Amino acid sequence: MKNFVLKTWDFLSNRGFITWGLLLLVWQIASVVNHSEFLPGPVATVLGGKEIVVSGILFQYIGISFLRIFTGWFLGIAAAIPIGLLIGQFGTVRRVFEPFINFFRFIPAIGFLTLFLMWFGVGEESKIAIIIYATMFPVIINTIAGVTGINQTLIQAALSQGASPAQIFFTVTIPASVPHIFTGIRLGLSGAIVSIVAAEMLAAQKGIGYLIYTSRLYFRTDWIFVGIVTLGLTGYFSDRFLRFFGRTALARFGVTDRK
Repeated sequence: MKNFVLKTWDFLSNRGFITWGLLLLVWQIASVVNHSEFLPGPVATVLGGKEIVVSGILFQYIGISFLRIFTGWFLGIAAAIPIGLLIGQFGTVRRVFEPFINFFRFIPAIGFLTLFLMWFGVGEESKIAIIIYATMFPVIINTIAGVTGINQTLIQAALSQGASPAQIFFTVTIPASVPHIFTGIRLGLSGAIVSIVAAEMLAAQKGIGYLIYTSRLYFRTDWIFVGIVTLGLTGYFSDRFLRFFGRTALARFGVTDRK
């Protein structure tokens, strides 16, 4: 019996059920001692979510936000990886551009929201530009760290075999940097999801961020929580998929899924 209990506990805790159960319990207790309009509980949130699910609005908004997030995320990754590789590989490039990277990475994407609206308009371009900006810096910084942190023994071994600088770059530098790049990609996804809320709150007519922002006008705190939970689940399952991809497709580059 004791072994059964221990195995059950391990199963539940390793898969996060204990954590989620405690969170829901604390949430429910907190909602009981507060007004429902101030802090709706899990049940009230589910019932409120049912309304916008039945109307079709929730899934429509999720699809719109997903498209914006993943478009900006992919474009940000495509731009950031080459930049990070170049800055990390060449000392002259690093000395010139690293100060700019270290300056702009401390400015949040929402700080450029007004400028992006002026430059790109209120359409999809400004929102995607914000997501690209939020995605790029974690990827660039981790890529630079991956390139500059390569074991020099690997490079010396390649040189002793007569490899050219270009061959070393493509066969040693890039493969050895993949774990750091992959970490940057995961961090970039979180930045993309966070930035979409700001973009849709101020410059959108549809999307999860728009839902969160406009629900206050109707005093629907439960809808706000639906939007928050949706974003959290989006990030959680997206990161789980990335981890699965990393440990299956990129394991040969040293990407692991340590918990």
